[in-house]
Amino acid sequence: MDQSETYNKIVKLITPYVKNTAALEAANSSTRILEDLEVNSARLVDIILAIEDEFSVAIDDEAADRVQTLGDAVEVVLARSAVR
Repeated sequence: MDQSETYNKIVKLITPYVKNTAALEAANSSTRILEDLEVNSARLVDIILAIEDEFSVAIDDEAADRVQTLGDAVEVVLARSAVR
């Protein structure tokens, strides 16, 4: 799976949790999930779990803590996918 396809799937997974839909429409890899998209920090856990299910990867707490932007989420998924 390439970076663009991964990014698009992550955006789709995050969409139900986003409060700032205008920011989502203009989102890019440096868009911050909590600050820019106004995702509740508790929902970020749900997003990480959804990403794990969608991509069949395991994201440990340390890696999850590094997911601040959409690009970070893509990087974590691609790194974990490469390990498999």
